Formats: sequence, C-alpha cells, structure tokens
Amino acid sequence: QVHLVESGGGLVQAGGSLRLSCAASGRTFGSYAMGWFRQAPGKEREFVASISWSGVNTYYTDSVKGRFTISRDNAKNTVYLQMNSLKSEDTAVYSCAAKASLYGSIWYQRPSDYDYWGQGTQVTVSS
Repeated sequence: QVHLVESGGGLVQAGGSLRLSCAASGRTFGSYAMGWFRQAPGKEREFVASISWSGVNTYYTDSVKGRFTISRDNAKNTVYLQMNSLKSEDTAVYSCAAKASLYGSIWYQRPSDYDYWGQGTQVTVSS
C-alpha cells in the first residue's frame, strides 16, 4: 500500500514557475515508477510525465517537453514536477500516481497503468 500526498499547487501568472511535490508513504517507494497526470475542467485525465524507479528514465507529453522536469528523491520518498514557462493551458488539477515496476524502459502513460493515486493539487495559470 502506498499513500500519496501532493503539494505545491497554486495561482501563478503565465510565464511563471511552480514546483509540485508528491510525498509517498511506505518503505518500497524505490520500487515504484511514478507519474504526473492532470485534468482540466471538462476534459479527460492527461498524462504529463513519468519517471522510472531509479530516476534514470523520464518521459514527457509533447506539450510540456522543455518546460517541465520530473525528478525523484528515493531517500525522501518524494517525486517532483518542476514547471517552468507556464501557460494558461497548463491550468488543471495535477495528480501523482505510483506503479509497482522495476522496468525502467517501459513508458507508463495510461491512468489505468497505475496502482495508487494522490488526491491532486490545483494549478491555475493566469494570462
């Protein structure tokens, strides 16, 4: 069982930055691939980024490449999403998710791939 809690969301102007954090409970965090998803009002949940258990492999959706960076600190049981050059279309509820996996080369980009979810944190970008 993994319990995930996101933080770091808020209101920011277009062009600004935010760093989201996702703190995980449990002693096996290092054996989970982690992902960030977002859901805007009236839209389906969308993959944003993911990172392998080791942190070596990272994957991004095209719309955030070069602006967002996913990272993890397994000693702190935390995964991060650094978001720069934010745009109004980045406005959404951002959720982190955990997938039990030691396969670093697999890109888990579907919500159904993941085993555990956080409650989400609101990110609002004003233009």
